[in-house]
Amino acid sequence: MEMLLSILIGLLFAAALYQMLSGHFLRVLIGLILISNAANLAVFISGGLHSNQPALIPETTQVLTGEVANALPQALVLTAIVIGFGLFAFALFLGIRAYRDLGTLNADKQDSLTKESAQ
Repeated sequence: MEMLLSILIGLLFAAALYQMLSGHFLRVLIGLILISNAANLAVFISGGLHSNQPALIPETTQVLTGEVANALPQALVLTAIVIGFGLFAFALFLGIRAYRDLGTLNADKQDSLTKESAQ
């Protein structure tokens, strides 16, 4: 199962990189979401996948008797989701502002607009 998820992480990173190199802002934004999800999945998988095992130790237990799921990657992913959403909202705001100022979200057209305004 971990091998399948590792392949999925690689595919998500590849798709995100492809989207982010396209030059169109909306595709860059989609790539940002994909790379954020891939990083979250990578952190989550680093804690190990243990089915039917709690992430917390009961109060009455003094010594671990078996495998227990690691709670730290789960907490890191939860924090990363919140930070990723904030980054997405900020980037979306910047995109809206850029569209209002420049009239386009395509990076190639923005270069031609700035060259025309300089002349």
